[in-house]
Amino acid sequence: MVPTQTLDLTGKVAFISGAAVGIGRAVALSLGKAGAFIGLHYYSSKTAAESLFEELKAQNIQALLLPADLSNETEANAAVDKLIARAGHLDIVVNNSGGLVKRAKIEDCTLADWQKSLDINATSAFLLTKRAIPHLRATGSGRIVNILSLSVQTGGANGGGAYAAAKGSLMVMTHTLAKELAPQIRTNSVMPGTVETQHHDIHSTPEMMENYRKQTPLGRNTFAEEVASAVLFLSSDMSSHINGALIDISGGRFLR
Repeated sequence: MVPTQTLDLTGKVAFISGAAVGIGRAVALSLGKAGAFIGLHYYSSKTAAESLFEELKAQNIQALLLPADLSNETEANAAVDKLIARAGHLDIVVNNSGGLVKRAKIEDCTLADWQKSLDINATSAFLLTKRAIPHLRATGSGRIVNILSLSVQTGGANGGGAYAAAKGSLMVMTHTLAKELAPQIRTNSVMPGTVETQHHDIHSTPEMMENYRKQTPLGRNTFAEEVASAVLFLSSDMSSHINGALIDISGGRFLR
């Protein structure tokens, strides 16, 4: 029998890491509008998270603020437990937390910066996922979506090697979980290109952004909402037989 094909997430509960800004914010709005209860995680973006919480509330979307350093096992566990205590179950985990620590070639990258890059991009996803697995499995149809980066393909241009390596480990973890957790849980990933978010406002010059646009066949960079649409698809029953996949969202900038 063909499973029900729908984007409707009514009754589902989603934990979205790094949900306050950028891609995470767009994902929270997308999944919330589809009916999901949103576990709105943040670490340093408290004001933005509280603003998004009020925006969700105004749209009658249920949400819970989850402040935590997800690279700390105690805090990661507590965040998942808090969501379960409030919502009762967990259906979807979106591992979005992360970012570029500092642009530096590998030979110039300090051990501290290397470790921090792994912590915020990979260790946080590992700890969140590990705590969530029993709850996702209990639903019989859990979903994990990992947010990667185009740097996995490029090797981290302009000194982004540590970031690329960390995101690369998350790509491998996607494949591992897809085998280990099926059929009760499906695990997939999305690989955005250059997304017009504050990440690049901080780490990329206007000239770099324009060069990225020129390198893209569709003639522009990606919007966070376009990434969120792919995450919604992978979080829904519409993708019922997709497991271990990677969706490239870069306008054709790099073709595998």
